[in-house]
Amino acid sequence: MIRTALPAEAETIADLHVRARSTYYPDGVPQGDVDWTEAWRGSIARPDAHVLCAVAQGRIVGIASFRTDEGAPADTVKLFQFHVDPDRWRAGIGRALHAACVEQWQADGKRTATLDVHTDNLRAQAFYARQGWVPDPDNPPEEGDHHLYLRYAVAGRAEGAGSARTAGE
Repeated sequence: MIRTALPAEAETIADLHVRARSTYYPDGVPQGDVDWTEAWRGSIARPDAHVLCAVAQGRIVGIASFRTDEGAPADTVKLFQFHVDPDRWRAGIGRALHAACVEQWQADGKRTATLDVHTDNLRAQAFYARQGWVPDPDNPPEEGDHHLYLRYAVAGRAEGAGSARTAGE
């Protein structure tokens, strides 16, 4: 099942976030001094943002956070965080969560989605490519930057997304 996150789940979401990010940062997660529980509580509470969670067997196994980025066109949404519990990779959770995001973006009238992904996170890059994300021509990587910037055409995309909200993954 995929649903909107609740404020009381911020600590569980923060834990999943840190565990997932730890898999692609060989020297540990940057910003180790950030209170991720508070950061997620703030994201969940933002009226202009969405935080979705994938829940399986009563446990949060995936999270996605997105909103219109400051200064971006109103029809563009930015995917800020997208994580699946590393113990549940390759189980279809990411695909279902992504479909739920696209469904919400379509309902919100978004035409384009953007994200940045760490250059060392090859697993995520491959996942996003399979979902239809492409390098963002308006935001090429700069020398020394550790992120790739991707873009997704939202319009007409969510094949099968209607069932994503109830998927038992």
